[in-house]
Amino acid sequence: MSAPYLTLKTPVEHETEARRSRFVCAMAPVRSAEEAAAFIAERRRLHASATHNCTAYVVAGLQKGDDDGEPGGTAGTPMVQALVGRGFDHVVAVVTRYFGGILLGAGGLVRAYGSAVTETLDRVEPVRMVPARLVHVSVAHDQAGRVENDLRASRYAVREVGYGSAVDFVVAVGADEVDAFRDWAAALTAGRARVELGRDVHVPE
Repeated sequence: MSAPYLTLKTPVEHETEARRSRFVCAMAPVRSAEEAAAFIAERRRLHASATHNCTAYVVAGLQKGDDDGEPGGTAGTPMVQALVGRGFDHVVAVVTRYFGGILLGAGGLVRAYGSAVTETLDRVEPVRMVPARLVHVSVAHDQAGRVENDLRASRYAVREVGYGSAVDFVVAVGADEVDAFRDWAAALTAGRARVELGRDVHVPE
């Protein structure tokens, strides 16, 4: 079973300073590496005149950092470590540096970029995502109205509803509630529902 993780609800931005250099950290929740790349491209466009736009993202365990011209390992890596160390996933961070005229040295850069991320994380209200399973429930049309009403009134999150020869619901169910959900669906439909398990996902706690 996959582990819980933290993510952001909305994008956030925070600025720090180290020896006259400005470090502007922007973060956003992302669903994929492609979304992370798009966010990075937009930040680089907004801050095209900056000295560096260093980046990091963590998506489904994939970790990637970029130093953008800073000495190797002094920016992207500490940024990734800051995200992972706090338990975040599906998050992208861009730290934009405007050079203030004083060299920081390798150790100073590592601290500055890592701190830019951690101080920004200190200002967010994280969303805890927990393991869940997509469950496909198929019922006859004469039962669909009651099933949909009861599903939407329940703690189970309805992701999709499809109408064909039967009515198909895709429901996100907590990983530890799948058996209870099967029993609930069976009782609701007098055993007529067809229940099949789909892929693993995460849902807000």
